[in-house]
Amino acid sequence: MDTAETPGYFASLMRISVSFALLTTLCVLGPVTGSGLRAQEPEGMSSILPMPSKAEKPFAALSRALLGGRDSLVSLARQQVGLKYRLGAVSPGLAFDCSGLVKWVMQAFDIQLPRTAAQQARLGIDVPKDPAQMLPGDLMFFGRGKRVTHIGIYVGEGKYVHAANRRKGVVESELARALPRWWKGVRRVLMAPDSGIGSKS
Repeated sequence: MDTAETPGYFASLMRISVSFALLTTLCVLGPVTGSGLRAQEPEGMSSILPMPSKAEKPFAALSRALLGGRDSLVSLARQQVGLKYRLGAVSPGLAFDCSGLVKWVMQAFDIQLPRTAAQQARLGIDVPKDPAQMLPGDLMFFGRGKRVTHIGIYVGEGKYVHAANRRKGVVESELARALPRWWKGVRRVLMAPDSGIGSKS
């Protein structure tokens, strides 16, 4: 697959899947009322996907579409493993830095993130540092002291993809090897339709 065309392909696929799921759900359940779920970002940025309120459960079709989107997101992230690390780079097929990789992958699913790891780590909602509660697509951020200096994408099964450094490049790492003081937290920017913090099903 041509990586230069991948973001547009996955974005279109995600929009078609979600639109079809919403249309199917609305035909069955009728008009939906209630406000959308916001991304709960301090600066007021809202979630990309329109989300129904809790009262409108179940939205099984939309949930399946979102879970399929997570699988596609993981696949796209893993396709970048082996690329070089270069500070400031967002060059599909060539090189990324940590926040550039995260920004590019999320942009493929119409999720617009700012450029730096510190800014990205303020988006979405907080998730416990527990693999049992984390979902593929969650953002893991790292740093020293109170500073966030690194970020990666959780891909499930206790692993995450990140642009590590110039020596390693883009790699898939074991979460168990992340030093507790280095791993600062987890944020979720890809929301599930039936929960405030995503769905494990």
